[in-house]
Amino acid sequence: MAKIQDLTGKKFNRLTVITRADNTSSGMTCWVCKCDCGKQKIVAGKHLKSGKIKSCGCYNHDALIKRNTKHGLTNTRLFRIWGNMKDRCYNPNKSNYCYYGGRGIVICEEWLDNFENFYNWAMSNGYKSHLSIDRINSNGNYEPANCRWITQKEQNNNRRDNKIITFNGETHTISEWADKLKINKHSLATAIYRDKRDFKEAVQRLGGTWI
Repeated sequence: MAKIQDLTGKKFNRLTVITRADNTSSGMTCWVCKCDCGKQKIVAGKHLKSGKIKSCGCYNHDALIKRNTKHGLTNTRLFRIWGNMKDRCYNPNKSNYCYYGGRGIVICEEWLDNFENFYNWAMSNGYKSHLSIDRINSNGNYEPANCRWITQKEQNNNRRDNKIITFNGETHTISEWADKLKINKHSLATAIYRDKRDFKEAVQRLGGTWI
């Protein structure tokens, strides 16, 4: 068996080796390392030597920030639109997450961690300061083929509570049905679009009054 090289005290990028750690289940030699940021991380020796792992994770985070701030557009409306889009899809603490990330809506790899790609697409596809981003297929993801720029009026017309539903020969928007059945329109929209319930079941679960 080859002798294991002692890496204690040596530094690899942002990681300084402190001591040995237990081997992986496959037998790889691992080391406890301290990152320049102060956090500790267990890393396989081969990954330290090859440079595959450079930090506790802060290197990639810092590189992402650098990549998305060098363009000087962080204070623009488009950057806020991009950030809000990511919040809707990936931040469960946001009130509207259930309509997006909670339903499995994601952002394509091309845009997710690269604002410049999103910016270039927006400027080449009709972005104006009075327009908002809209998904053509409301069940589809945020990606070039499924997104467009529309006015606030068009956005309002595309809202879930303005979708048309016909039941028992009557046709109304979700808002109109909610008023008619004395239930909350947002709860009704959530039951139908997030929970995938049919209209009658959604109304019954919400205690709607049939007229």
